[in-house]
Amino acid sequence: MFWLSLEVAIVLCLDVGFTMSSSAPGEECSLEQAKKIMTKFVQRQVFAESKDEIAVVLFGTDGTRNDLASRDQYQNITVHRSLMLPDFDLLEDIQDVIKPGSEQADFLDAIIVCMDLLQKQTIGKKYEKRHIELFTDLSSPVSEDQLEIIIANLKKTGISLQFFLPFPVDVDDGGGDPSAGVHSHIHRNPFPRKGLTEQQKEGIDVVRKLMHTLDEEGGLEEIYTFRESLERLSMFKKIERRPMAWPCQLTIGSNLSIRIVAYKSVKEKVKKVWTTVDAKTLRKDDVQKETVYCLNDDVETEVQKDDTIQGFRYGSDIVPFSKEDEEQMKYKTEAKCFSVLGFSRSSQVQHCYMGNQVLKVFAAKDDENAAVAFSALVHALDELKVVAVVRYAYDRRCNPQIGSAFPYIKDAYECLIYVQLPYMEDLRQYIFSSLKNNKKYIPTADQLSAVDSLIDSMNLVYEADDGETFEDLFKPSKIPNPHFQRLYQCLQHKAFHPNEPLPPIEEHILEMLEMPSVVKERCQGPLEKIKALFPLKEVGKKKEKMTAQDIFKDSSEDGPNPKKPKIEDEEGSFSIMKLAEGNVTSVSMFLQISFLKEEQLINRIDQFLENKGSQYYMKGINCIRVFREEAVKLSKVQCFNDFLQALKSKVEDKALADFWEIMIQGRMAFF
Repeated sequence: MFWLSLEVAIVLCLDVGFTMSSSAPGEECSLEQAKKIMTKFVQRQVFAESKDEIAVVLFGTDGTRNDLASRDQYQNITVHRSLMLPDFDLLEDIQDVIKPGSEQADFLDAIIVCMDLLQKQTIGKKYEKRHIELFTDLSSPVSEDQLEIIIANLKKTGISLQFFLPFPVDVDDGGGDPSAGVHSHIHRNPFPRKGLTEQQKEGIDVVRKLMHTLDEEGGLEEIYTFRESLERLSMFKKIERRPMAWPCQLTIGSNLSIRIVAYKSVKEKVKKVWTTVDAKTLRKDDVQKETVYCLNDDVETEVQKDDTIQGFRYGSDIVPFSKEDEEQMKYKTEAKCFSVLGFSRSSQVQHCYMGNQVLKVFAAKDDENAAVAFSALVHALDELKVVAVVRYAYDRRCNPQIGSAFPYIKDAYECLIYVQLPYMEDLRQYIFSSLKNNKKYIPTADQLSAVDSLIDSMNLVYEADDGETFEDLFKPSKIPNPHFQRLYQCLQHKAFHPNEPLPPIEEHILEMLEMPSVVKERCQGPLEKIKALFPLKEVGKKKEKMTAQDIFKDSSEDGPNPKKPKIEDEEGSFSIMKLAEGNVTSVSMFLQISFLKEEQLINRIDQFLENKGSQYYMKGINCIRVFREEAVKLSKVQCFNDFLQALKSKVEDKALADFWEIMIQGRMAFF
């Protein structure tokens, strides 16, 4: 399944007039705040490898450079950068090159220049969207003469517009709700309200009229404050890609076929591979990699790659397996497929079986017959509470997978969710003893109740007082990977400050890893109850029991204590598994103690022979040699002869002539 990137043409239009660089003591000026927002935005685009193209237009500059400029029109407006992919040069420009000007310019004139730039520089190119982002404090004089023309052209060309201001649009001189304004509920620390100038009030009226006319319902929602924008842009965004549909036929048996399309819904994001570059030039091309193959001998004789072949270790031997063999081995299907093998109860598909690939499957677009049949299948699965077991192959070159297709019905759409299932080799089996076997570990009713209360208090779904409004406090689709956030932060810092140490982790990254404050407060009571009902006690080291003889014995005595039983004398202490290490002494000791366990030894010898390796043959022969010696000592000759006769039959059946030859050379004969 391949992906198609979204391409957008964006103009960042920044007011650099003299009012933008003025600020009260201890406060950051509006220009620096706007530059921070632009920097954050461009950083996100760079690290997301965005194909969006960005231009920069400045107004309020000392000079003029734009295609519309005439003697008294569109003055003090500069096209700083034409449309192109964002890069670190643009970031450096925003930080170091863009300086405050000493003039002022009409922001409506700046919008017209931006529209002209988008019209001219997107000719012959395909963009999904064209967009203008304007940063200003609305302190410059504004003329509404061309407002209607601007609105008409924005609608006609489909160019969208957003405003970024130092204050909410409904702030006025007097009272009012200090937290009011568009998106004001997001502000934790609103900017100090200083009272707006008459020019700024006039500018707000023009902005309201412009945005409301463009979109009566949502126009004012495209006006943001600087603080809100910084909060929203604090996260580096992921690469935005639109999935292309994977068309196929959903087949049930040999007669029923439904046209479908599938999209990857979940796929693990992995970090890009580090590139090796020359430390001085920082160029990848200056580093040459050369792989040399050598024999494992004293002189490390060089071998040509064509003289090597890959191999697969099978026991102690290596089986050669060429690339041609590997190609022939691959499973080849006739074509891609999405075939239903059967149906199963949804309860049978356990959560621990969920694999690493999730697809959303829909009926093919503009196919009414497919839509009807597919909808019937989805609803039937949902009503019967069953899932379809599916054989899925992406194309004829890929190995087939087995997965389950769950029905998924929403108000806006319905589909099948395909989840890859593991094969037997993929499952890890673990066996743990039951806690119920030990009465000491059975919890009391109070302890169970306390744990239930703790779980309830840590519920991440917040329910409002009306009992109908719910809010999910943990939204995985909205939470970025903290590892990538930290990585991009450090890369951006090293790009501009290569010789400085890395900065500390940003606060918003640490906040992502913390428990929501609402949940933290709510679970304090249940946690205290848990502590009281499950007290932690320090477990001291158990003292060894000592007899009077242990206390008063003469330390100079040698030899074993006759009253202390020897561990070696216990039959149950012997483990036949020690033979895997070739411990022949253990075999001898075992056979001297009791010849009744020869069955264990025989089984172990059989296991050595199953591996068919010289090292395992020698371990088996060592065991047989000791078996023979001890049989003589303990007068169990017939037992050994019976074993050897049975072994000879096994050797003939399993084609172990090489092993039997070693046996004959070692004179392991009958008595």
